[in-house]
Amino acid sequence: MSTPETPAPRKPLSQSLLGGEEPDPRFTLANERTFLAWIRTSLALLGGGIAVETFAGEAFGPQLRLIITLSLLALSILVSAGACLRWLSVERALRHRRALPLPVLVPLLALGCCLAALVLAGLFWPRWHG
Repeated sequence: MSTPETPAPRKPLSQSLLGGEEPDPRFTLANERTFLAWIRTSLALLGGGIAVETFAGEAFGPQLRLIITLSLLALSILVSAGACLRWLSVERALRHRRALPLPVLVPLLALGCCLAALVLAGLFWPRWHG
């Protein structure tokens, strides 16, 4: 119990944000490593968007280059935001001893990369077999 002279002890931010019990540190660290892997993927997509805008002037017309660049940048933003949400939902599940949520990022990233590969293959097909 707190008196007017002594303030009540504060909960750590992790407990007030997520609730539940502290999980085994190995699981928390594994969750963090997965988050960082998604952030690396997001940074690679961001770098790809910058590279297309900077170095692909002769390969694509200005409008197509802009579409590809903005698509890569949008995918980078989605993966980065999804990584944060995924980390938070997995951490909550660990703290409340619930089943881990299914990853939404995996099909999103696979679909985005597949679509990009198909578009690029369609663009370069005439050059290869022309």
